[in-house]
Amino acid sequence: MRFEPGRLIMHRNVRHGRIGWVRPARVVLDDDRGLLLWVARDSPVAHEVTEAGLGMRAMPFAEWVTSSYRLARGRWNGPPLLKFLPTGAAHSVWWFSDARGRFAEWYVNLEEPGVRWDDGSVAGVDMIDQDLDVVVRPDRSWEWKDEEEFTERLAFPDHYWVPDPDAVRAEGKRVVARAEAGEFPFDGTWCDFTPPVDWTAPSELPAGWDRPPAR
Repeated sequence: MRFEPGRLIMHRNVRHGRIGWVRPARVVLDDDRGLLLWVARDSPVAHEVTEAGLGMRAMPFAEWVTSSYRLARGRWNGPPLLKFLPTGAAHSVWWFSDARGRFAEWYVNLEEPGVRWDDGSVAGVDMIDQDLDVVVRPDRSWEWKDEEEFTERLAFPDHYWVPDPDAVRAEGKRVVARAEAGEFPFDGTWCDFTPPVDWTAPSELPAGWDRPPAR
């Protein structure tokens, strides 16, 4: 299954059969290398919170796993975001920009390979975010991100969605080696990407955005 350029799809993080977050994104390209997506500033989003409206990072994981959940809607308040999901890879690469729209850094999101779905009127790709990440600066220096959260959650194997932390770290190290070598996609590709002028944020999430996860 491939998505046509320009199509609006749902990029979703799922865990234990529940939706963790949803971001609508435009398809920039979809080819043998992978899927490239664009998330506009102020896009409508949704993310999982407790009944009290608190996100997972607002409490100890031991408390989170005993909570009841719901999906809260909001808006993407970060910078416009380019995301590349390499075919079959256990990671994606995000291009972050600064307040002036200039490329700032690559963000390597370690995750299980995405599963695509297409219901006709709405489509998307579902993945499982494995929480540990890598930040790569323009000079190819790098650092791990969210190591404390990753370690905290691994202490709850019956509730956590990462079965093999060693595999997650190994994937991160493989990507870091490519980044240090300046290999694609860390070779400057798409660092100057500018979306078409009509790719504005949708007014709301389309019907079907919350359909059951594909994985």
